[in-house]
Amino acid sequence: MDMPQEVRLVEVGPRDGLQNESAAVSVATRIELIERLAAAGLPAVEAGAFVSPKWVPQMAASAAVYAGLTRRRGTAYPALVPNLKGLEAALAAKVTEIAVFVSASERFSQKNIACSRAESITRLSPVAEKARAHGLKLRGYVSCIAGCPYEGDVAPAEAAAMARELIGLGAYEISLGDTIGVGTPRQIRTVIETVAADIPREQIAMHFHDTYGQGVANVFASLQSGIAVFDSSVAGLGGCPYAPGASGNVATEDVVYLLHGLGIRTGVDLDAVTETGGWISAALGRANASRAGRALLAKKSSEAVP
Repeated sequence: MDMPQEVRLVEVGPRDGLQNESAAVSVATRIELIERLAAAGLPAVEAGAFVSPKWVPQMAASAAVYAGLTRRRGTAYPALVPNLKGLEAALAAKVTEIAVFVSASERFSQKNIACSRAESITRLSPVAEKARAHGLKLRGYVSCIAGCPYEGDVAPAEAAAMARELIGLGAYEISLGDTIGVGTPRQIRTVIETVAADIPREQIAMHFHDTYGQGVANVFASLQSGIAVFDSSVAGLGGCPYAPGASGNVATEDVVYLLHGLGIRTGVDLDAVTETGGWISAALGRANASRAGRALLAKKSSEAVP
């Protein structure tokens, strides 16, 4: 199968990344991060989540973030929404696209959101219906597509089943997430082929974590399988609460470096994203987890020395 000539990246650092960082982040810093990423050409920047601050304190001020954003024409700013209460908050914040999530793993669903997978779809049905009634776009996440911290391997058919459920709710795109980063290229290709038996590849996105250093390799394998949409996180922001000490999402800089090296168009300014990765890492007092980002920043620094 031919690789795509153009790829759309969904930047998840300001939401999926920051919500797993231990350091608190101010509204002003969150807004600057989002605006810098949008200015770098990323077509979608997940800006926040309307979830309980008790469970995800890092996302508590998402309404203030959306209120303070200067939204660029042509850029999407989706928000994660788990329930009707979250949807009401998103509508009040004038969000135009929401994301909802389910798990391919039954045990992960029970542990993470205290309900079965079937119940999670039932809960999301009125959310999806109301979102569509208000003209919002709906994107779906399926987590644990390659493995679960509680039950180990997850069969590709389970990921496919939950992806079909989200399409049934009206999702325009399904992001398949390797939540704990255990997947390898062969395994990921099998998941994609299984899901693609029911859902067009144009509606499939991939979301990788780099826990075992497989993030970029899995992006490459997905490209070979005809996938043209990927989630990524600037500076590899995030982590995995189910794998202590694990690295976070695959870094946007690493993915863009790969794609540009393959001659694939992204519309993303790699230098601008690299600078942003260095800036937010410093602001959080954490190491920059992007290998390409660190190398490019070091190169720029050495060239600047007279």
